[in-house]
Amino acid sequence: MRLSPVAAALAAVLLPATAFADEGMWLPSQLPEIESAMRGSGFQGDPKDLSDLSKPPMSAVVSLGGCTASFVSPQGLVVTNHHCAHGAIQLNSTPENNLIVDGFNAPTMADELPAGPGARVLVTDRFERITDRILADARGKTGRAYHDAVDAASKAAVAECEAEPGYRCSVVDMYYGTDFHLVRQLEIRDVRLAYAPPDAIGSYGDEIDNFMWPRHSGDFTFYRAYVGPDGQPAAHSPDNVPFKPAAWLTVSTEPLAEGDFAMLAGYPGRTFRHRTAAEFADQVEWQLPSRVELMTALLAAVERGTAEDADAEVRYAAQVASLKNTLKRAQGELDGLRRSHAVAERRRQEAAMSRWLAGQPDAAATVADIASAAEVIASARATRERDQLFGLMQAQTQLLRSAVQLQRLALERGKPDAGRESGYQLRDEARIEAALRQAQRRYAPAVERALLAELLARHRALPADQQVPEINAVFGTDAAATEAALQALYADTALASEAERLRLLAADPAEVQASSDPLMRAAAALQQATLRFEAEDKARAGELLRLRPAYMRGMIGHARSEGRAVYPDANSTLRVSHGRIESLQPRDAVSWSPLTTVEGIVEKHTGVAPFDAPDPLLAAIARRDFGATVDPGLGTQTVNFLTNLDTTGGNSGSPVMDARGRLIGLNFDSNWEAVSASWKFDPRYKRAIHVDARYMRWIMARVYPAPQLLAEMGLPLDGADRPAVPAAAAGR
Repeated sequence: MRLSPVAAALAAVLLPATAFADEGMWLPSQLPEIESAMRGSGFQGDPKDLSDLSKPPMSAVVSLGGCTASFVSPQGLVVTNHHCAHGAIQLNSTPENNLIVDGFNAPTMADELPAGPGARVLVTDRFERITDRILADARGKTGRAYHDAVDAASKAAVAECEAEPGYRCSVVDMYYGTDFHLVRQLEIRDVRLAYAPPDAIGSYGDEIDNFMWPRHSGDFTFYRAYVGPDGQPAAHSPDNVPFKPAAWLTVSTEPLAEGDFAMLAGYPGRTFRHRTAAEFADQVEWQLPSRVELMTALLAAVERGTAEDADAEVRYAAQVASLKNTLKRAQGELDGLRRSHAVAERRRQEAAMSRWLAGQPDAAATVADIASAAEVIASARATRERDQLFGLMQAQTQLLRSAVQLQRLALERGKPDAGRESGYQLRDEARIEAALRQAQRRYAPAVERALLAELLARHRALPADQQVPEINAVFGTDAAATEAALQALYADTALASEAERLRLLAADPAEVQASSDPLMRAAAALQQATLRFEAEDKARAGELLRLRPAYMRGMIGHARSEGRAVYPDANSTLRVSHGRIESLQPRDAVSWSPLTTVEGIVEKHTGVAPFDAPDPLLAAIARRDFGATVDPGLGTQTVNFLTNLDTTGGNSGSPVMDARGRLIGLNFDSNWEAVSASWKFDPRYKRAIHVDARYMRWIMARVYPAPQLLAEMGLPLDGADRPAVPAAAAGR
């Protein structure tokens, strides 16, 4: 029986694709089908082992809920990026004991520090396709009804999955409403900081070097995962014991060279490569320029609020780092999409798809749905400035966000759990409590007022029909009224007290909703706008869930007719990329080697942040004190290396492995020329930047020694008896 083009394309979505070059963030289950491409890159293992989440190395790769990490010992030792652990480092820092500046090294497990109530290590052990179950009640519906049917089915699947204690489950959408999977993760809730180099090593170069190559950052930190004495996940307790993972990665002690196979496993956040040409245009013409301008303004607001206040600077260190990263990434993404003519290329692809569809029988319904999806996407443009500002007012604050969470939780607690809004169900209350607790160490009233003043000024500048009445009612409609409102709200609120926030968390919903606290009253008023906007968003989201699969069927069918690769956009699920260590030629007459060395640290060193290498590091470099981690070809100590691996945000901390699955480094960045890869993969420029495991070992052996951790990982102390490498031997 011959399938229609629509049915054939849908079937093709669920079948393996042929990989071209080294593009693709592949589901582990797809890897056996691209075995030839992986072996062509140099892989020596069996891809079938990689598709089994219960086997190493995949069972050793974990999510931190925004970053990736991996187990590296049988005692629950976890390695990730320094910048991924920055919040935990900041949370344990004070002006008098600043772990950001000084670093941290727990001599024993008893000395390890809590990473914070919100810290998690999530171990994926189940990935199951449940498309029919999720869409059963949605078929035949539209808009909000379609959204609600998918939402209800997803919540039911999650509740059933989480009936077994200790697990966090989710339903994830593949190919934009086409295919749904249930993901189950063991949720380890006691995470502790074991080792972090000083910021001058972990963030060497900071924002100046961010997304840049050559790079010289020691971007690594170690956590440890703890569970209850019974081996089950438990809240932080002195009685807890180290988690015993099913597998852990072995750290390679062999050298690296250009052309060597490299493979990365991790939890990339979001990519948008399957979005429409109109959405590509929106990203280039509005979203990225506005994001650059907004992040610049918010950073200036924080600077004003923290002026001459060392304590406030520490409290906002993690938020500032995040804002800077968002700003630079947005600028790089904008430049990259323009350089690669991404909008024009996407329009060309859509035109080719349309021609292909025109030649296929029975494609009329697909074409109609694609046109309808375009209309829904266009409808969101009318309120995008308003929606962006309203979201930032909550995302970039601590006390206002706490008040909003408390009011919304009080509202949702009046419903059956299955009917609660996602994010406010019983399963979410522990995370809400963690956020309410952490607010205490990340808040200063002058800074929050400065951030809100900036955002509110922008809101007042919107056209009158786009302004939110509830915002105007709470904060006023002119600068003087806004300033007076902010002063009164923050002078009179009791939410600056952790005890008060937690009291309201435990209070009866009616008491919370009737609170006379000024910030709680403000949140109650703003909630009316939130509910109104959510209703609009859900209707739009439901239509796109229903209509986008037509666009995907068209794009996939056309791509496969040309033999091109098809893989799902990243969505925070476990993915694998493969490729090689590879140099970069970013522009005419410029060529960069794929390995940097400690000589580059000295070249960049100025003694002033962010190029203020610590004295112990400079002294070890001057002594040529490299031991067994020296690169035999270069005759010196390597720091970072480049690969052509396909990565995006969320891959920070992802283990980079060799052809035998051994750890050779940690992913921590992309190059400036490839920041736009979340939307468009360009093999000419796409590179990923990694900290070399040899540099990590050297720092822990010779610079800021942690022999206890090296021994735990089964690593030598890097040849302490070997002579220093003479400067003349350095291959620079």
